[in-house]
Amino acid sequence: MKRIAVTVASSLFLLLSAHANAVSPFTLQKEILLPGLQGKFDHFAIDLAGHRLFVAATGNHSVEVIDLATGKVVQSITGLGKPHGLVWQTTSKALYVADGTQRNLQKYQGTPLKLAGTIALSEDADDMVLNPDTHLLFVGHGGSDAANPARVAVVDTEGFTLKTGIPVATHPEALDLDLAGNRVFANIADSSEVAVIDGNTNKIAATWGLTQAADNVPMAYDAADNILYLAARTPPNVIALDASTGKELSRAPSGTGADDLFYDSSLHRVYVIAGAGEVDAYEVSAKTPLHSIGILPTAAGAKTALFVPSLSTLYVGIPGSGGHPAEIRVYSPAKVKGEK
Repeated sequence: MKRIAVTVASSLFLLLSAHANAVSPFTLQKEILLPGLQGKFDHFAIDLAGHRLFVAATGNHSVEVIDLATGKVVQSITGLGKPHGLVWQTTSKALYVADGTQRNLQKYQGTPLKLAGTIALSEDADDMVLNPDTHLLFVGHGGSDAANPARVAVVDTEGFTLKTGIPVATHPEALDLDLAGNRVFANIADSSEVAVIDGNTNKIAATWGLTQAADNVPMAYDAADNILYLAARTPPNVIALDASTGKELSRAPSGTGADDLFYDSSLHRVYVIAGAGEVDAYEVSAKTPLHSIGILPTAAGAKTALFVPSLSTLYVGIPGSGGHPAEIRVYSPAKVKGEK
């Protein structure tokens, strides 16, 4: 019995030592505390010139504007329902907010930011992506029933008008752009498919069904290798698709509850933000399968983030809980042993 106890204790020590000595794929740079905020965060946006981070604080029914130089909240846009997607347009200095419960798209401008316009959509107005060349904003919304059909709204930001609505099978989740090919990719999670929108015609050009994967929520496009990365929740996997054909190239296990995903072109990595409380990092290549290089523990419910390539910085939203205030954790990628 004593020998067994010693063996178990030794094994536990080795396991804990290995975990403690594991190299994280990120280094924590600082924490931005946000006292008073309740509930989870949704999507983020950044104003690089103004050094501001915009955070959809869904539990607080607000968008928080954070000065990145001081780490302080400089404005709180209140009176919202459930803010989801955020987009900052540099040319017009406008912030766009998709509100899921108010069923609309809101535009804010000025200093401080004030409401400058509203476009009615339908319930669960969600993720957005802006084409900087055409000034068209694509917004996913609807899909709960026949009265609220699933659409990708196409908004002309120059006149702030609704140009058209593109029908899709079920509620659109994440959207991303292929600028060179003038395409928009949309994750249609409840249908386990990806819709490919032709940006010239604003119509569906192709639909790619997924195999043994459902609830495909986040995505990111690698333009250099023409690969579309997405994360499915059922089962939890990150998947690489040929962005010309939709053919699956490889997949790897990921954390549960993935809600954001980013491609880091400088390090050839993919980051999956999992609501279970981790960021999964993968080394990627057009010639090799997805390869896990480490996991960054975060906190339960930390499901959204923003990776800013020009800053090589990852901002992760940590919900407030157990007397601990909500916060934004700021990370920089770290080199991992064995990584190419």
